[in-house]
Amino acid sequence: MSALDGAVVVNGRFLTHATTGVQRFAREIVRELAPLVPLVVVAPTGPLIDADLGAKVVQIGHRHGHAWEQLDLPTFLRRSGSPLLLGLATTGPVRYRPQIVAHHDITYVRHPESFARSFRLLYRVLIPSVLRSSARVITVSDFSAAEIAQHYRVPRSKLRIVPNAVSPGFVGPGSAHDEGVPYLLAVSSPNRHKNFGALLAAFRDAELTHIRRLVIVGSQGRAFHSAASGRLEDNVRFLGRVGDADLASLYRGATAFAFPSLYEGFGIPPLEAQSLGTPVLASRSASLPNVLGDSALWVDPRDVDDIRRGIERLDRDEELRIELSRRGQLNAQRFSWSASARKVADVVDEVKAETRR
Repeated sequence: MSALDGAVVVNGRFLTHATTGVQRFAREIVRELAPLVPLVVVAPTGPLIDADLGAKVVQIGHRHGHAWEQLDLPTFLRRSGSPLLLGLATTGPVRYRPQIVAHHDITYVRHPESFARSFRLLYRVLIPSVLRSSARVITVSDFSAAEIAQHYRVPRSKLRIVPNAVSPGFVGPGSAHDEGVPYLLAVSSPNRHKNFGALLAAFRDAELTHIRRLVIVGSQGRAFHSAASGRLEDNVRFLGRVGDADLASLYRGATAFAFPSLYEGFGIPPLEAQSLGTPVLASRSASLPNVLGDSALWVDPRDVDDIRRGIERLDRDEELRIELSRRGQLNAQRFSWSASARKVADVVDEVKAETRR
């Protein structure tokens, strides 16, 4: 009997990466999908990050990174009867079928300035072939589906929408961070398309009566260029990467949350903030209007003065903050990982039926 026992195989390369939005999607979908579909997660050898997913994990091969994904993984799968492969973290083996791949967005196309040249060149070669070889392409929003269809000419009939959601650690009461002063929170890696330069300029120029500090959470991957440079004022603090428990505490303690990004396939951080009752200021761009609806204070991300005015409104208008908190909590409840996993299960059933035929 094969080690896979007829299960759907999950491409487990994401277990070697620290958790960002893509990896969170993969982990939460696997946890919710495991009771619905027989799964085996196949991952590279060596240390894994947060591998307690409720599914069997098999480690194979001797390579790592893209080499493992393109060589070791498909070789192992073909020797194991060529089971259906489910990739939830953007990439997959270009010459393997049957396969379902999740491709979250095309930020690297729309904002190449955020990415190293080597990264862009790799994706230019890799992604078109992966999308062509996949029986279905999962993405996280209608916006991303339209972007992928337009840029890569993927038929819309091949695309399936599976939204992100809020993980359990960002739901319900808990401790609230005490910064010593009221603060505006921002969460993301400081890549250029995240627009932190505009946020820093807007905060610096804002006339504030309540908020006293901007707190920014997130680390920067090697493949990206920083948007933040120079000496920071005393009222701006970078915390770097923090764990989920500390991040939830920071959300709860914040007067408001700012998300000035120029481009998002979905945007998990504002949804996390909303789930914990924090009012959200967001850029009217990309997928965000569809994800957040009327639950955020909208600003033009390319207009520093408009961002400044938005920060000043949230600072001064307590009633607005209360109303946005209420709307935000209702909005966050529209999404759940269990519902998204059921959508993935439906996609798996589709592809299995086609494979049998």
